[in-house]
Amino acid sequence: MMVDKIGRPDPDQLLARVRADEPDDQRGRLKIFLGYAAGVGKTYAMLEAAHQRRREGVDVVVGYVETHGRVETEAFLKGLEVIPRQVLVYRNIQLSELDVDAVLQRQPGLVLVDELAHTNTPGARHPKRYQDVDDLLVAGIDVYTTLNIQHLESLNDVVSQITGVPIRETVPDKVIDNADDIELVDLPPEELLNRLQDGKVYIPDQAARAIQKFFRKGNLTALRELSMRRAAERIDDQMTAYMQTRAIPGPWAATERLLVCISPSSLGDRLVRSTRRLADEVNAEWLAVYVEPSGRPGTSAEERQRVSNTMRLAEELGARTLILPLSSTSPTVAGTVLEFARQHNITKVIAGKPLRPFWQDLLRGSIVDHLIRHSGNIDVYVISSAPPDQKTAPEETAWRPHRPWRRYLYSLLLVAVATGLSHLIGSGISPTNLVMIYLLVVVVTAVYLGRGPAILASAASVLAFDFFFVPPRLTLSVSDTEYLLTFAGLLMVGIVISYLTVRAREQAEAAQKREADTAALYSLSRDLASANGLDMVIKTIVVHMDEAFGRDALIFFPDKTGNLQSYHRALDYQLDATEIAASVWAYQRGEPAGRGTNTLPGARARYVPLRASERTLGVLGAKPKAESVHLTPDQQRLLEAFASQTAQAIERVQLAEQAQQAELLHATERLQSALLNSISHDLRTPLVSITGALTSLQDSGIALDEEIRTSLIETARQEADRLNRLVGNLLSMTRLEGGAIKVVPTPGDVQDAIGAALEQLTDRLGDRPVDITVPEGFPLVPMDFPLMVQVLVNVIDNAIKYSPPGSQIEIEARLEEIWACITVTDHGIGIPDEDMERVFDKFYRVQRPDQVTGTGLGLAICKGIMEAHHGQIAARHQTGGGTIISMRLPA
Repeated sequence: MMVDKIGRPDPDQLLARVRADEPDDQRGRLKIFLGYAAGVGKTYAMLEAAHQRRREGVDVVVGYVETHGRVETEAFLKGLEVIPRQVLVYRNIQLSELDVDAVLQRQPGLVLVDELAHTNTPGARHPKRYQDVDDLLVAGIDVYTTLNIQHLESLNDVVSQITGVPIRETVPDKVIDNADDIELVDLPPEELLNRLQDGKVYIPDQAARAIQKFFRKGNLTALRELSMRRAAERIDDQMTAYMQTRAIPGPWAATERLLVCISPSSLGDRLVRSTRRLADEVNAEWLAVYVEPSGRPGTSAEERQRVSNTMRLAEELGARTLILPLSSTSPTVAGTVLEFARQHNITKVIAGKPLRPFWQDLLRGSIVDHLIRHSGNIDVYVISSAPPDQKTAPEETAWRPHRPWRRYLYSLLLVAVATGLSHLIGSGISPTNLVMIYLLVVVVTAVYLGRGPAILASAASVLAFDFFFVPPRLTLSVSDTEYLLTFAGLLMVGIVISYLTVRAREQAEAAQKREADTAALYSLSRDLASANGLDMVIKTIVVHMDEAFGRDALIFFPDKTGNLQSYHRALDYQLDATEIAASVWAYQRGEPAGRGTNTLPGARARYVPLRASERTLGVLGAKPKAESVHLTPDQQRLLEAFASQTAQAIERVQLAEQAQQAELLHATERLQSALLNSISHDLRTPLVSITGALTSLQDSGIALDEEIRTSLIETARQEADRLNRLVGNLLSMTRLEGGAIKVVPTPGDVQDAIGAALEQLTDRLGDRPVDITVPEGFPLVPMDFPLMVQVLVNVIDNAIKYSPPGSQIEIEARLEEIWACITVTDHGIGIPDEDMERVFDKFYRVQRPDQVTGTGLGLAICKGIMEAHHGQIAARHQTGGGTIISMRLPA
C-alpha cells in the first residue's frame, strides 16, 4: 500500500483493503485446525470449539469426523447431530464418505469435516475432500476442518525429504491462504510419542511401525517447526495488513517479483514448489513461464502433458502462468526469459539445474549459464535435481533420432549418388571442389529428412570424400595434411547447415501451427460477427467446433429461474447425472469441469463456462467422437478462446435484444401514459360521489330523513373505500416497479392468510357464500404475510366483481410436489380466450360491453408479489363458466 509524505494511506488501496476484510454474506467461513502430525488433538479441538458454538445458538452438525477409536474424541461427539455418510462401493468394498448433498439439503449454520486432505472414493462428487468443502462454503455454510502440515502442496517434497515417507494426499496452498481463520493445535513431540506408545493415536501394531518410520522425534520436531512457521506467516500477513490500513510507519523494501522457468523435465514440480516457498519467505508475487521451443524438434505428447501438469500445479499454488513464444530479438529460451523479466520488473529468476550430460551442454549450450552470464541486476537461483539415490523418472531428451529408420538409409543413398556424380565430373576439377556436391547433399537431407540423417550424411560425406577422392585413394589414410582442414570444414559446415536448416523448418512449422490457431479464431470471430440471433451463433460454434477439434458442441443456458438447461446437443447424446453435474459446476463456479479436469473427470465431455463482462452466460461443452481422444494443452487453450469469442457474440445478441426490448418498453410506456390518463375517470367517479353525498349532508336547507342520511353516508364510505383501494393499487404498483417492496418470508399459516383477506372484504362479500377447503395438518409456508394477504384480497375482490351476486366463491389449498397451491374459483362471466394471457399485464383491462371493468392493476400487483416470492400465478377457465386463479408458493 502506498503512503504519502504525511503518513496517510492511499485511499483507493485502503478502500480495497477494507472491502477485502468485509465478510462475504453469500459464502461460508472456513476455519482450519492445523497440526504437525496425527494425534496432536486437532479433531478434539475442533469438537470442543463446535460445542462452544452450539452453546452460542449456532446450528452445528457433524458431516464427517474420524475418531480413530479414541474414547475422549468419541465422547465429544455426543450431543451433536451427525449427518449419515454416503456409502460407496469400490472393488467390492464398502467405503463411507462425506455426503455433500445431504449437508446442502440440511443447510446447517456450521458443519464439521475432518481430514481436509482426504482423497475421496471414485464415484464421489469430487476427487478430493477440500473440493467438497468448497461446495459447502459456496452454499453459505461455515466449515470447521482439520489439516496436518505435511499435506500442504508446497511442502510436499520437503516433508518427503525430512521423513523419507512420500505424501500422496495434498491440498493446494490457496485453500489455507483463503481460510478465514487458522488455529494452530500444538503438542510437544515427547507428549505425542507418549500418546502414541499408550495407544491413544494408533493401535499398538500401527503405533510401532509409525514410531520406526514417521514418528521419529527429529521428524516431529521438523514438522512442528514447519507448522509454526506457516502459522507465523499468517500472523505476519495480518500484522502487515494492520500496519498498512493504519499507516503505521515501518521498514519498507522494494517489491520483489519472482519468475520460475518451466520445462518438460521431471524437475518442474520441484521448481514450482521451491519458488512458492521462496515467494512466501519474501512475500512476493511470482510467475511461472514456459517458453515454446522452436529451435529443436517438437515436444512429444508426454512432454506437453508434463508441462501442462506443472503449469496447473503452479496455478494451484498461486502463480500467474504464461506461455511465451521465442523472442524475435533474443531467439533463445534464456534470452526470451531475460527480456520478459526486464520488461516486467522481475527481480529473481529461478531455474533448474541441468539434468543432461555436460557434453550436451557444450554442444547445445546451457540455459542456466546463459541466464547467469546475461542476467545483469536480476538474481538467478538454480534449484538442484533430486538426490542420486532417489528414484526419479528419467528425463526425456530433447533430441531423438528421426523415424522411420529408412530416412537414414535415404541419406546414405544420397551420399552414394553424390559420390557417383563426383566420379563422373571429378577428372576435370580439383578434388577439393567436389566438397560442394557433398554440402548440397547435406542441405537436401536436412530439409527433407531431418537433423539426424543430415548429421549422418555429413559424416558419411567426409568418409566417402577421403576414401574415393583424397590420395592415396581407396584408403582412409591422408598423405596431404591440408585435407584434414577440408575434412573438418566439411564436417562442421555440414552440421551447422543441418542445424540451421532444421531450425528454420521447425520455426516455420511452429509459425504454421500458430497461424492455423489464429486462422481458426479469425474464422470463428468473422462468422460470429455476421450471425444474427442466438440460433445463428449456436449454429456457427457447432460448425467450427467440429472443424477445429473434431468434437460435438454442447450448449447450455440458464432458464428464467437460473437453472441450467440444455439448449443444443448432438441428437444421439444423452445427458446423464455426471454430465449435468459437470455443466452446472462449470456454470456456477466459472471454471472448466468434466473430462481432463479435477472436477468430475469421469464426464465424457469437457465443459467450459461462457464468460463475458464479469458474468457467466452459459456453458460450452466439447464431446469427443471417440472415447480415447483427449484435448492437448494447446487445444484446451484454443477451446477456452472459442468459449470467450462465443460468449462475446451471445452477449452482443442479448444486448441487441435488450435494446429492442427497451425500444418496445418506451413505446409501451407511452401507451401506459395514455392509459393512465384514461384512469382519471376511475379516480373522479368516487370523488364525485363522495362530494355529492357530503354536499347533501352539509346543506342545512334540505330536510333529510334518517334513512336517506344513512344511505348517503354509506355511499360516501363505499366510494371512499373504492378510492382507497384504487390509490393503494397505484402505490403498490409503483413500489413494485421501483423495487421498494422487499419480501421477508417467514413460515405462515395459509388458513390465517385466507381468513385475514376475507375479513378485509366482509362488506364486499355481504351474504355471498364462500367455501374454504384447507386440508388438516397443512404445513406452514414461507411467505411475507401482509403481502400475501394483499394478493388474496385482490384475487377474491376480482371474483366478487365479475360473478353474479349470491354466487359461491371457492377457495382451496393443496400441496403439489414442492408447491403450496391456493386456488380461488368463481362462477361468473369468465375471461375471453384472447385475454387469458394478458390479464396480469399492467393497466390491461378486458373489454366487457355493459359490464363492470377494473383499473388493470389488481392482478398485475398480484403477479409482481408472487414473483417476488419466487412463486407463480395463473388463470384458467372453470368448467361450466367462471375463472380459476391459482397461486403457487415454494413449500
